[in-house]
Amino acid sequence: KIKNVFHCNVSSLLSAGVSNDSWGGMGQFPITQNVTVVEGGTANMTCRVDYNDNTSLQWSNPAQQTLFFGDKKALRDHRIELLRATSQELTIRIGDVSLSDEGLYTCSLFTMPVRTTKAFLTVLGVPRRPEITGFTKPAMEGEEITLTCSTTGSKPAANIRWFRNDKEVQGTQEVNATGKSFTVKSSLKFLVDKRDDGVAYTCGVEHVSLSSPYTTTEVLEIHYAPHVEITHSLIIPQEGQYFKLECISKGNPRPEPVLWFKDGGDLPDIERMIVEGRELTITTLNKTDNGTYRCEASNHVGTSSAEYTLFVYDPNALGQHGPDHALIGGVVAVVVFITLCLIIVVGRYLARHKGTYLTHEAKGAEDAPDADTAIINAEGNHVHAEEKKEYFI
Repeated sequence: KIKNVFHCNVSSLLSAGVSNDSWGGMGQFPITQNVTVVEGGTANMTCRVDYNDNTSLQWSNPAQQTLFFGDKKALRDHRIELLRATSQELTIRIGDVSLSDEGLYTCSLFTMPVRTTKAFLTVLGVPRRPEITGFTKPAMEGEEITLTCSTTGSKPAANIRWFRNDKEVQGTQEVNATGKSFTVKSSLKFLVDKRDDGVAYTCGVEHVSLSSPYTTTEVLEIHYAPHVEITHSLIIPQEGQYFKLECISKGNPRPEPVLWFKDGGDLPDIERMIVEGRELTITTLNKTDNGTYRCEASNHVGTSSAEYTLFVYDPNALGQHGPDHALIGGVVAVVVFITLCLIIVVGRYLARHKGTYLTHEAKGAEDAPDADTAIINAEGNHVHAEEKKEYFI
């Protein structure tokens, strides 16, 4: 695939000694165009003139070696062939273009003096497909790993992007020149945990020569210790009922098998207590089944366990349908409401009666204009001692 970038490379007519009012002189000036091609592709180099009085056209490479003089091939290179040779045009084709073919090509028109025009051939180096290195499966939880994505052969330098599943993450990129092309590397360094198990890290290489990015993916495998939970089939287990406990364990590698214990020892009644895979089933509950049941799961990373305390209720004590939870909830709500009301009433009462108080003895002294009058008024009030009472204002 060839990408042509059209630029007329015409030197100054005055510097070439061509008169501005000479139509023939202007028509005899060679015109070329720059060409951009992907490495391995084909480049067509065209030189033309609008007017020619039977003078010859010539193409030369960046090393100034003549490729074609008119329709005569001058350089033995099977990749270069003639497409068109007339008095007004000379077009050649360069196949299987390599990076070493890049540079300035010269078209010459052999008039007096010789007139030349340059055309630049740009060769895009296609990046190699990327590789991810640095990860050895499996990794252990808590381990630091480094993922490195690398690609070679790009020109100009390619760009690398990282994605964790579908979300982009930032890596550290490094670019090194290797001859006329570039080697590009990008690294990610991080600590892994169980959340990284099965996560896909994708490296994408973007380049002007590619219609879509080159990608490669590494799926992480992380080993981690089990995490255990116990689920139960009944909220209120009662005597005579069928009861099931399930041990849910997550770990990598998958912990197999799981072990069941009761009160720190083995299960006491293997006829009624049946273990199938991760499930413990008690076919007919009774009071002897009360106790603490423990599920234990292990893999090479570690061991984890979970406990469930079983209490078997007497159905006669609970009633035919068990305790009335709605009634209990209603009673609790009423008690809480009454308590809140009492708190509010007492608080308002105290707030309304808060203040200072005066005795009757002080009432007369309070309104006296001077100290002597206050003493006389206060003494006079002693006559009514039986009426001395405190009151609030």
